[in-house]
This record gives sequence, C-alpha cells and structure tokens, in this order.
Amino acid sequence: MTQPPDPTPAHDPARPPEPAGDHDRPRPRPLDGVRVLDMTNVLAGPYAAYQLALLGADVIKVETPHGGDLARQLGASAELNQRLLGISFLAQNAQKRSLTVDLKKPGGAKVLRRAVAEADVLLENFRPGVLERLGFGWDVLRGINPRLVYAAISGFGQTGPLRGKPAYDQIIQGSSGMMSVTGTPETAPLRAGYPIADTLGGLAAAFAISSALLGRERTGVGSVIDVSMLETAATAMGWVVSNHLVAGTEPRPLGNDNGTAAPSGTFATGDGALNIAANKQEQFESLCTLIGRADLAVDARFAGREDRKTHRAALTHEIEAALATRGAAEWEALLSDAGVPAAAVLTVAEMLDSPQVRDRELVHELPFPGGAQGDDPLRVMGHGIRVDGVPGAPTLPPPLLGQHTDEILAELGFDADEIHDLREGGAV
Repeated sequence: MTQPPDPTPAHDPARPPEPAGDHDRPRPRPLDGVRVLDMTNVLAGPYAAYQLALLGADVIKVETPHGGDLARQLGASAELNQRLLGISFLAQNAQKRSLTVDLKKPGGAKVLRRAVAEADVLLENFRPGVLERLGFGWDVLRGINPRLVYAAISGFGQTGPLRGKPAYDQIIQGSSGMMSVTGTPETAPLRAGYPIADTLGGLAAAFAISSALLGRERTGVGSVIDVSMLETAATAMGWVVSNHLVAGTEPRPLGNDNGTAAPSGTFATGDGALNIAANKQEQFESLCTLIGRADLAVDARFAGREDRKTHRAALTHEIEAALATRGAAEWEALLSDAGVPAAAVLTVAEMLDSPQVRDRELVHELPFPGGAQGDDPLRVMGHGIRVDGVPGAPTLPPPLLGQHTDEILAELGFDADEIHDLREGGAV
C-alpha cells in the first residue's frame, strides 16, 4: 500500500527559504521595471492598475487637471469627497503617481505622446472611440511605441451594437444575467452587494496585460487588449450558464443554496448562520454523524446526490433542527476538523479581524495622502497573492491630484521652462 505523504513539509511552500547571502537584498517583483499609464476612472480600470502596481509596476495615473478620477468624489465621507480623496478612490489607487494632463490642449497631447513613448502599457476605460477622437487611436499609439500594450476596458467591448452604450457595474450585473439568478425566487432579480462586474473586469484586464507583456518578450511588439465587462461577467457564472447551454435548463435564483449539491448552502444554527458544503457522499455521511443524525444518511430521501437535491427543503429542515443545539463558530470547528467544509457567515468587520486575514497581512497602513494634521493612518487592502511568500503590499499612499506632475514631466525630459509653459497653458 502506498503511504500517504508526510503532512508536515520540511518548510512552508508559501514561504520558501531565502538563498544564503540574499537576506538584505530586496526581492524583485514580477513587474518591476514595467511602466503603466493608467488613464482609467472609478473602479474596473483603477482596480486593474492597482493589481499591476502591487506586483511591482510603476503606475502613472493620468488624470484631468479639473477634478481627476470621478472616484475622488465618491464614497461614504462627504468631507473626503470634497477634498478629492473619496474612499472609492483611496481603495484602489495606492502605489500610484498622479500626472494631470489636459489632452484637449496642444501641450497636453505633447506630454502624452512623450509618456507613451516611455511606457510599456496604456490602460483606459473610456467609451469606445473616445481616445481615438482625442488623437490617440491604436494606429497613432503603435506609431509612437510599437512595443506598447494597449488595454481598453468597456462595458460591452470595442465592437458590436452596444459598443457605445454607457455602463457601470449595476448595468452589467443586470445585462449579464447575474441579477436574474441572485437572491430568492421572491427577491430576484437582486444586485450583488458589491461591484462584482467591475472587479471581474479589472482582474481580467490585469491578467490579459500580464500575458501580453510576456508575449511581447517573444515577439518584440505590443498588442491591443479589448476587455468586455459583459463577457467577463458572463464567463464567470460558470455552471449557471453551462446548465443552460448544455442541458437546456433555465437558470433560476436559489438564494443561499448551491444548485449542484445538497446539503450545500447556508443553515441556521443556535447562534448565527453557517455555510456547509457537504458536496461529497463521505462528507454528507460525516455531517450526519457529527450532528447526531446518522439516520439521515440511510434515509431513502437522502441516499444519493440527486435524491438530496430533490428533497433539499426536507433535508435542510432536519439539519437545522440538529444545528440548533450549538452556535455557528462551534459547529464550524467541529465540522472542519472532520473534513466537512463549513464556516460561519461573517460580517465585513469580523472578516477583517479574523486570525486568517490578519496572519496573511491583507490590510496595510499607509500615511494619509497629503499628511493632513489629525488624519489617521489610511488602511487599505493589498491583494490575495503572495510571490515568493511575500504579500503584495503598497508602500505609497494614493496620490493627491497632480501630486507627481512635475516629477514625472522631468523624467520625461521636460525642463523647468517647459514645465512652466505647460502649466501656464493649462496643459497640466
């Protein structure tokens, strides 16, 4: 008989040992040396650029001098919105530098041309055709920099009958079918409680940009990336769409139940809600034993996977009656130790304060932008990726509007007189 592997590895694979003599040398990050021009607004684009920044890219946030990113005025604090430091902006723009440019001014176009020449990536989420009307379509960009990776995020994509239609997260949640299967039969269609379509679009863009940069190393030339938030949302729905495509079934809202298995969903306990995903037969049998209802495993109504799905409501009633004897946290520990996937349903505050999230260093403290007296440190999230055991941690706070303009212009070769003239002409 083959022996199982030793459950205790010689070292934690998430924290590989450092080579001798390298302890004081900063680890290179995957995108060190990559320069990204982030011309995006609000969430999907800024989120994509933030992921790249956390992986080492030098992200220059290109904003209009008159207000900048709309997200600077969005969030729960009216006072921060007035300061152009809205919480929606603070959440996605750490580790970036801000360059203000008015592309409608001749000097602004000159600045962007020079910035494009020095960049590896240009990321934008204007409506299709806007950048071209400003004089920076792909043919122009490619002429300036043949190695440029140009990524455009839009609601519906750069082609098709809806290409010019405006779209925010809520629009895409509805257009993609997401809302039709979210909630219960009584509450659907229901919007997800967070901007999932924006986030998925941003992740897809960051993934595609990273892939294109790798491809450029082989070909020596850049490429155009067209990210459709609608299509990204649709592909993320997995079996919901596949059941319709393959089996012809009409997807319907199931609330907190998992349509592929039972018992798999959210259950009431003696104290709090508990998610259980006993998707395998052995997990179901272990669950029945642990809750003191071994009889359920041999009940004809619940004997097989399809039987349990058919009689889901009756099974949930029996399980919840047994779970009422203890709280969600206690059941979580008991079931998890036995190999049955289970976890208490947490609030956002409870999640952030959980030992797992704390240990993984997801939340980071930065100086508040501008260092205003009385401002507490800014707390932002990194991302759930570790490279060589190191979490993606921002070190620079989100920028004030135009904070790095002179610094970046100097890097692009503009001298002091030229910078003065650009400011006088309203180009920056």
